[in-house]
Amino acid sequence: MSQPDFEPRRFRSTVPYYARFRLHYPPELIARVITMAGLAPGDGVMDLGCGPGLLAVPFAEAGMRVVGIDPEPDMLEAAREAAREAGVAVDFRQGSSFDLPKALGPIHLVAMGRSFHWMDRTATLKTLDALLPPSGAIALFEDDHPRTAENGWLLKMAEVGRSYGMHEAAHRVAAAKSDYRTHVSYLFESVFTHIERVGVYVKRPITADEVVGRAFSLSMLSREKLGDRADDFERDLRAALTALSPDGRFTEIAELAAIVARRP
Repeated sequence: MSQPDFEPRRFRSTVPYYARFRLHYPPELIARVITMAGLAPGDGVMDLGCGPGLLAVPFAEAGMRVVGIDPEPDMLEAAREAAREAGVAVDFRQGSSFDLPKALGPIHLVAMGRSFHWMDRTATLKTLDALLPPSGAIALFEDDHPRTAENGWLLKMAEVGRSYGMHEAAHRVAAAKSDYRTHVSYLFESVFTHIERVGVYVKRPITADEVVGRAFSLSMLSREKLGDRADDFERDLRAALTALSPDGRFTEIAELAAIVARRP
């Protein structure tokens, strides 16, 4: 199965929405990954594909020395602002799994949040094998929404999106094919074959405004992708949400999880 094409500015127009409307990783999940990876205060963590710092900032708040890497300059600026607001120091640099910056310092954990599927996974794991010490670890963070009545707003968002020509992202299309391979499959073909998973479920209120913001945070429904149809999409999505809940209030149930992999 081929890897997704590398588009370094794929999320450019989603920046104002991504940090504000994507789910953030709970502190308890960060703490459990730190324990599983055997990290101590001051250890080096790389957030690869850091976006607006949704992992970099909480790892820094937990006392780690963090470097965040992303190919999108606007994402890096949003991440720097998030770090400033949190009062933590993070070294943010432009780069990617295809072109890591030099002189990163000792790295004990490489964290990736919703980004590994955009990479050449085999090549990335080989690069990280050379980067990480024998005790180093990888943590692949993800979120998932179970199919439950509370998450009906998510189905409406996808339904309206499809009416505007939204196609499934390449990695989701690939998942439906017979030759699809999971992250775990790639990990087992690397040196990082001691694999564990930890997850935390969250239940939270979400408003119609937040659902619209979540939609625009997706690369397949970004304002750039929709172009002059963006306002029409928002109108139709709000109408569908109003039909579902006239007061514009919904519930979100999701699991935020991490796959932590180390050498045996």
